[in-house]
Amino acid sequence: MNFKNCSLFATAVAMATASITAVAQAPYPTKPVRLVVPYPPGGGNDTLARLFGQKLTEAFGQQVIVENRAGAGTTIGTTFVARSAPDGYTLLLSSIATHAFSPHLYAKPGYDALRDFAPVSLLVIAPTLLVVNPALPAKSLKELIALAKRRPGQIEFASAGTGSSAHMLGETFKSLAKIDIIQIPYKGGAPAIVGTISGEAQMLVDPAASALPHVKSGRLRPLAIARTSRLADLPQVPTFAEAGMPEYTASAWYSVHAPAKTPADIVARLNKELVRAVSLPDIKDRLKDLGSDGVGNSQEEFGRFVADEHAKYGKLIKTMGIKPE
Repeated sequence: MNFKNCSLFATAVAMATASITAVAQAPYPTKPVRLVVPYPPGGGNDTLARLFGQKLTEAFGQQVIVENRAGAGTTIGTTFVARSAPDGYTLLLSSIATHAFSPHLYAKPGYDALRDFAPVSLLVIAPTLLVVNPALPAKSLKELIALAKRRPGQIEFASAGTGSSAHMLGETFKSLAKIDIIQIPYKGGAPAIVGTISGEAQMLVDPAASALPHVKSGRLRPLAIARTSRLADLPQVPTFAEAGMPEYTASAWYSVHAPAKTPADIVARLNKELVRAVSLPDIKDRLKDLGSDGVGNSQEEFGRFVADEHAKYGKLIKTMGIKPE
């Protein structure tokens, strides 16, 4: 190879190297991002994924595509993300179900909730609202507990199925109140509400958003809400602490996780944008409509929160002997 050809070859190599370096150093993301929801379309998880996915799309200039991978108590979609490449292009719309319930309900969920994921941020807490059928002779939390103690095994609470948020939140109430109430599992949240309104079940413990319209219409009677302060849309409803049960703080929550070993700078960028999104006026308004509270915290704070929830519900599930359907 003569000098001229050597020079041309060296130039070509330098250009190729520069091109590769430029691609490697391009700011994340450089292509669409998948946000996996381990539930069917249309539910609360899906709504929040699309809400925050749109804000990430606007911030990144790259599309964030919501992908529903439902089934097996959230374990199908969650396992898919756990096994995805840790490059920031596949994320999980995680929740109390994916990281606190399912890992303990299933003998082989397919993932380790703490080791297989990088915590990004807690997005939303959906405060628990305890409601009863208006025909039930209990107009306060204390009256409900007293009634349940007089009628052990006779008061039934609705749930969206064994292992659902409504089931676990109801079991938590049952355990703390030291009462004997019975679960009636329905095939979904909407049928559980209908069952409570009809009187087939007498009570329901579920995120406020699902029961809110029926409380306002008078078809369900609210007794307490799990918040540090009363909900603006339900100023007449006391918090659990005000109603005499300060130890009840259980609520549903929604968040974002990335696969473990996702580069720290990518996780930090995701955290920054999601925390910013939670503070936006339109997001705040939408969350208010959903009866939920925006959070947005650091990766470290969120990691500790998940570890605590994982331990708390693991103990409850084991103590209560709860098994998936």
